[in-house]
Amino acid sequence: MKLLLAVVFCSLAVGVVACSKCKRPQFKPTTDDDKVFYTMGAQTGLRYQPLSINDRDMAAFCQGLSDGSRPGQKLAVEATEVRSLYSKVLNERLHKTSAAQKELGKKFVEKFLQEPGAAKTNSGLAYKILKEGTGKKPTAEDRVEVHYHGTLVDGTVFDSSVERGQPVPFFLSQVIKGWTEGIQLVGEGGKIRLVIPSELAYGEEGAPGKIPGGATLVFDVELLKVFSPDELKKEAAKNAAKGKAKPAKVNVKKK
Repeated sequence: MKLLLAVVFCSLAVGVVACSKCKRPQFKPTTDDDKVFYTMGAQTGLRYQPLSINDRDMAAFCQGLSDGSRPGQKLAVEATEVRSLYSKVLNERLHKTSAAQKELGKKFVEKFLQEPGAAKTNSGLAYKILKEGTGKKPTAEDRVEVHYHGTLVDGTVFDSSVERGQPVPFFLSQVIKGWTEGIQLVGEGGKIRLVIPSELAYGEEGAPGKIPGGATLVFDVELLKVFSPDELKKEAAKNAAKGKAKPAKVNVKKK
């Protein structure tokens, strides 16, 4: 079992080490132990997606993991030798990945702003009112309920209450800056398209597994409701009576 973790992590790199043209072997987790350690590897991989890991990186990572898992094995490089390099190398990788995404986002925004009705705020948020709302506009401190559909600029869907079929309530102060600003631009019952640069979303790190670092996000948001103070009091009392202490969650949380 002590080598299973290394096998799981290295399943992507074994073929690269042996021959760059070889088809890499696929490890198929079957036992409970396999599945647990495979999941550990997968979760680690998701965390490092923003670094754009290449084959050489993977080979080095797997060799280090394999060596470190063997009692008494002499390491090729000691941690003390590279401690000062961690921030430099990782920041360079993050910047390289996010810079490419930001360039894609910039081009998308430029094209979007050519559409009739599209505009941009001083913060860099681009938007377009798809349907004028007849109700009140929320403030940054209000609690609202919305339906939303979120994609990357290439159309990849990363989150959608519409697809789940369930609208989401939340406080505007508890989500990413682009949402806090953008949803205040539309009235209750209205719908808005938000094109949010990374600076107003998930920054250079992104949301591993879903959103690349530096990515510009596109949301279609329908503002279903702006809660009044009286409604908030009633909801708080109702939740207290049920023993609920936490508000509903939304997947576009503030960083």
